[in-house]
Amino acid sequence: MNPRQILVVGGSGFIGSHVVAQLASQGHKVIVPTRHRERARHLLLLPRVDVVETHVSETGVLEHLARGCDTAISLVGILHGRAAGPDWGPDFDRAHVQLPRLLVKACAAQGVRRLVHISALGVTEGGERTLPSRYLRSKAAGEAVIRTAPDLDWTVLRPSVVFGADDAFMNVFARLQALLPLIGLAGSTARFQPVWVGDVAAATVNVLDDPHTHGKVYPLVGPEVFTLRQLVELAGVWTGHSKPIIGLPAGIDRLVAMLMELAPGEPMMSRDNIDSMSIDNVSDAAVAPELGITPVSLRELGPSMYGGGIATRFSRLRERAGR
Repeated sequence: MNPRQILVVGGSGFIGSHVVAQLASQGHKVIVPTRHRERARHLLLLPRVDVVETHVSETGVLEHLARGCDTAISLVGILHGRAAGPDWGPDFDRAHVQLPRLLVKACAAQGVRRLVHISALGVTEGGERTLPSRYLRSKAAGEAVIRTAPDLDWTVLRPSVVFGADDAFMNVFARLQALLPLIGLAGSTARFQPVWVGDVAAATVNVLDDPHTHGKVYPLVGPEVFTLRQLVELAGVWTGHSKPIIGLPAGIDRLVAMLMELAPGEPMMSRDNIDSMSIDNVSDAAVAPELGITPVSLRELGPSMYGGGIATRFSRLRERAGR
């Protein structure tokens, strides 16, 4: 792969940190904007990585950052957002729709042709009108911005839920089981096909120089399908805090989710999350060979990744090194 100069929007987040580490290991120059430089301190020692404290939604910022770049990677995503306003609400709109629009504009202004966009499994063409949750509809609208941009060699990846040693998915359920005597679980029968963050990062990097991936959308999944109940059970077993799990019936699950939304801080579950889980988060298609990965199983990595002690610390160091 020829060295590139790459703007990575969302590069300081969970997935982005792994993408940036892999890009740096291959000798690319990487520009990572962030609102809080301190939160990206784990990237500061990586070679040829420039962490810039800025607000990417401000006029002209992305155009300035994209100057001299030949590639952009779009990674920003949020799971929760206010329902106020039309369509999907202001938070999802800002992160999932307006930011891709600004990035496309910046690419056009600076002559950046190559763009890789991380979307979400479950998104469909036209889904901004038909999908069941505000999260998925906004993700579909953001995809449409990318896919209809002229003079742009885009590739879209749609991962299922992404797991890793520092994730905010399996670790949340592990912590809950350490604290609570039992777990009341909304959406317990929802199906997922978890994919390792290292595989997502590798696929993102692998497609950059492959023209056969231009203008294509790829599902990105692991080798196994789990229900949400099974994932919560595994999190409990691997951390040694296994607790009884009670699947909440429809109606009760939404009431519990509403109460979680009202609690301080980021909710662990929202009504919109339940809406997202009303459709399976799985793919019938095998992972495309051009992504260059053989997905690793959650069952294989999980015991060492979430089991605590030296093994977990090693997994975190390994992941941050992009390995």
